[in-house]
Amino acid sequence: MQENVTEKITEVIEKDVWGIIQDFLGWGFYYDKGGDKEVHITVGLVLLVIISFIIASFILKWIRMFFTRKMEETDKHKFISVFKFIKYITYVVVVFITLSLAGFSVTPFLAASAALLVGLGLALQELFQDVIGGIFIIVDKSLLVGDIIELDGKVGRVIEIKLRTTRAITRDDKIIIIPNHKFITETIYNYTQNRKTTREYVRVGVAYGSNTQLVKELLLKSVQKQSGVLKSPKPFVLFEDFGDSALIFSIYFFINDSFVDPRIKSEIRFTIDELFRTNEITIPFPQRDVHIFQSNQNTKDINLADD
Repeated sequence: MQENVTEKITEVIEKDVWGIIQDFLGWGFYYDKGGDKEVHITVGLVLLVIISFIIASFILKWIRMFFTRKMEETDKHKFISVFKFIKYITYVVVVFITLSLAGFSVTPFLAASAALLVGLGLALQELFQDVIGGIFIIVDKSLLVGDIIELDGKVGRVIEIKLRTTRAITRDDKIIIIPNHKFITETIYNYTQNRKTTREYVRVGVAYGSNTQLVKELLLKSVQKQSGVLKSPKPFVLFEDFGDSALIFSIYFFINDSFVDPRIKSEIRFTIDELFRTNEITIPFPQRDVHIFQSNQNTKDINLADD
């Protein structure tokens, strides 16, 4: 008796409950293309697509968390852009698989996509270069947020690195947007790649006959109390050249913020000018001596003309 009840319950579940579920999942649009080919878009297929997207998103999120678990917060934000790009590609693959399961022939789509990608590749060549450049920057860490760079004569501090572009703020508080392919194809000066400390200098010329040892002492004195100049490594002076109109000296010093070095150099020049005036050291301006030679032949010609 108990076995019969169990069999009836099992039969009801298989025929009624599971049958209703199958009917519901199989409900949709069917189109017979002839032969064995049939296109069908059903509720089950739609649910399969949704579940596939959810699973793909979960797997990609888990992979991202696995690779970025030991990274700093700034580096994690960079990799989010890379994984977004991968996520979009994954979604496209899921769509093609779904179309194939629905009975659509994806071969024409793939052929058209190949031709379209060739056209897009030519039209959007720089865009792809920017994306590849962004991936390289993120992976090899050749550029970090906070780095001070020089590009095309402009100096800026990097404030954001995205997959396609990098944003930097200049010394004039202006934002420059740099396509990432420039970091691959052009030479970029990174002032802070090795460390934050950089060496700077101020060059000045003094008149011939000046006391060179006094000039050296005054130049060193000009940076001793200057804010922003590091005590170690110590500043030093180089006698660089005998110029056309002056003796050329340079005072070299170290700072830990290259972004504000124009202000520091300006204050040092003010101090140098004051010290030189106090100690009667002259900063000469360019001079040229012009010698006029008058030949005897020209003098004779002038005299004959007068006669």
